[in-house]
Amino acid sequence: MAQLADEHPLAGVLNQLAESAVRVIPDTTAVSVTLVEGEGGRTAAATEQLVADVDEVQYRAGVGPCLEAAHSLKPVRVSVAEARDRWPDFADAAERAGARAYLSAPLMVDVDGHRLLGALNLYSEDEHGFDPFDEALLRLFTTAASTAITGARRYERSRALIANLQRALLSRAEIDQAKGVLMAAHGIGPDEAFRKLAEESQRQNTKLRDVAKNLLESVRTEG
Repeated sequence: MAQLADEHPLAGVLNQLAESAVRVIPDTTAVSVTLVEGEGGRTAAATEQLVADVDEVQYRAGVGPCLEAAHSLKPVRVSVAEARDRWPDFADAAERAGARAYLSAPLMVDVDGHRLLGALNLYSEDEHGFDPFDEALLRLFTTAASTAITGARRYERSRALIANLQRALLSRAEIDQAKGVLMAAHGIGPDEAFRKLAEESQRQNTKLRDVAKNLLESVRTEG
């Protein structure tokens, strides 16, 4: 899952967090990070593909310890054997992945009024791998994860806003250039030139900026 870090700043931060948890929390074999979006979940980071696959089984079933932790906002610490009656799909997938114990702590961040839920999930090959001390230690990591998610989401929103502004400025420039072409070609004013562009946009059922861009490209081709 390392390629996600190159494509997505949030994934990079969470992958580093997951790798740190494996090194620091005793008996941890693998770590994943679940983000809950709408009714479903997705794995935003994982140290091994096997545990990402176990997470995916929970998302498809709509139940499992990672979703339980995310929605209840309470840690879930359980052996895979103990989880079988409640979450059989999870237990089967976890056993196939070699996991025997599981610990999940909730994540919750609020960015610009938007609440995001998730969970930091630890897997162990030891059936008695996790205890209350590990649970307390994991809380430190969830605090760090929440801070990382908040910062990354704010950064992404700022970057998206800048990109939208850049597109708007580019569109405005192309529309103004297209208006200039029509004004010169037909001897009309800027308002009439804009009206012609708008009418063509409606006729073609195409965005105004695309009509302007096509007009400019046709002029360049003819030139």
